[in-house]
Amino acid sequence: MMTDQKNLVLAIVLSVVILMGYQFFYAKPQHDKQVAQQATQQPQPQGQSGTGQPAAGASGVQAPGAAPQLGVDTSTVAGGAGAGADTGPTREAALKQGPRIKINSPTLTGSIALTGGRIDDLSLKKYRVDLDPKSPMVELLQPIGTAHPYYAEFGWLPADKSIKTPTATTVWTADGSELTPNNPVILRWDNGEGLIFEQVVALDDKYMFSVTQRVRNSGNGSVTLLPYGLVSRTGTPKTLGFYILHEGLLGVLDDSLHEVKYKDLAEKDEGPKRFETTGGWLGITDKYWLAAIIPDQKAHMQASFNSGKNNNVEKYQADFLIDGRPVAPGGVLEVTNRLFAGAKQVPLLDDYETLYNIPRFDLAVDFGWFYFLTKPIFYALLWFEKYLGNIGLAILALTVSIKALFFPLANKSYRAMSKMKALQPKMQALKERYGDDRQRMNQELMALYKKQGVNPAAGCLPMVLQIPVFFSLYKVLFVTIEMRHAPFYGWIHDLSAPDPLGLLTVFGLFPWDVPTALHVVNIGLWPLIMGITMFLQQRLNPQPADPIQAKIFMFMPIVFTFILAKFPAGLVIYWAWNNVLSMAQQWVIMRRMGVKAT
Repeated sequence: MMTDQKNLVLAIVLSVVILMGYQFFYAKPQHDKQVAQQATQQPQPQGQSGTGQPAAGASGVQAPGAAPQLGVDTSTVAGGAGAGADTGPTREAALKQGPRIKINSPTLTGSIALTGGRIDDLSLKKYRVDLDPKSPMVELLQPIGTAHPYYAEFGWLPADKSIKTPTATTVWTADGSELTPNNPVILRWDNGEGLIFEQVVALDDKYMFSVTQRVRNSGNGSVTLLPYGLVSRTGTPKTLGFYILHEGLLGVLDDSLHEVKYKDLAEKDEGPKRFETTGGWLGITDKYWLAAIIPDQKAHMQASFNSGKNNNVEKYQADFLIDGRPVAPGGVLEVTNRLFAGAKQVPLLDDYETLYNIPRFDLAVDFGWFYFLTKPIFYALLWFEKYLGNIGLAILALTVSIKALFFPLANKSYRAMSKMKALQPKMQALKERYGDDRQRMNQELMALYKKQGVNPAAGCLPMVLQIPVFFSLYKVLFVTIEMRHAPFYGWIHDLSAPDPLGLLTVFGLFPWDVPTALHVVNIGLWPLIMGITMFLQQRLNPQPADPIQAKIFMFMPIVFTFILAKFPAGLVIYWAWNNVLSMAQQWVIMRRMGVKAT
């Protein structure tokens, strides 16, 4: 029984090591190859994003992009996606290829292409590529004509293909030259056959576009039109490749979250993923950024995730097609859909969810399996930051709160561990006496535990309770943009990134370009502090009677130091601070029980 209990502890510890080891030895090397561009996972200024039009649709009617009059034939667009993965004019040159409406808000800058009526040029004013405040703004959407277009589009499909609707080459007229939160713009196009198409584009002071699509029928006959919306991206963007983070196509359709990786659409011959739903949302997500189309939540629609190729360039599309609606002579047909294009700020997503009744919009942030812990921990950190003024201090305060919450349980565990430590001399005597007879030794140990009222498994409880909290906090630090570039004190300028100092640079005193092969041993100061606190805490605990287990536990602080060295600094600070609090609590209990704390 004692062996089983020790194996339980060992299994828990090794499980943590395996999970962390996966991150460090498998996922992290992939990330290091692109650290210059991907450490903060910003879209690349001229080519990480973009798309053309896949050929598969969501319904029996040809989907947006399948029909030539709606899609973009990239082979005829100068420098389009069909020209190759990294060719084509610059962003600036592409923006000059046609008339545009300027976009200007407190959070966004960019433009709308009047040719095609696309929202295809967006940069985020409040986010920079790196920590340098003078570095370029993060560019989210990319125009047609660049190597990797990335854009959103709204339009109409006719039930009768003889009806003329706006196409990729349609040049709209506008009633203004600039879209701002206080100044919507109206795009108009007359098909010359009695139908006047309008798009009223409005923008709030954050990241939500509202697009009211309107059709006026001045003809003699009724027509049936199907509103659509799409987000399209050309080229497979570089992703971090972490198993705990989804990057690709996603949406909540029929009240269920659907996540589709790029490779699943591009490499698996499964065709488009189709859904029939009322309301919902869908789009394409990066680690911190999202472009999502949000249809009228009362409308029944067909939705799909598609992919295709043009000249060996992958293209991805999320689209919806609302059921056909008739427009009688003299009548007007109107539908309002929305586009979210910006940073995945959790409170903002929650506000939009409430304001527009968007189902589970916060799932655009990959909170993971521990959602019930991850999101409360996130809001707890924001609450502490509000009063303390720093996310790092908020992490320390949250750690104290968690320790207080589990204090009675942990107190009981530490008392059990103190009793175990007090029994160490007697346990050693039994080991020496029955060392060659393991069965007899275990029997005598269990009798000793029973006589002294000790439960050897009780000491596992703090570790078991800490594991889900640890992973939830890791998730928060890793996936939420609120943690991106969040500073602490001293040399920690970004709590979501690893400690920037290292042993091989004498913690910054002698800076030099450390070779990639040596990064594994270039451990920062905070990971070392964490390893030391883990070692000291381990010295307070009773040592395993099994010498093999004792050696394994002895090396655990070293293993964890190397593994956590590449984890977010905020997580390492949390672990070190948690160890200090645990040691203080355990030391007080041991003193009260008369157990020597060595």
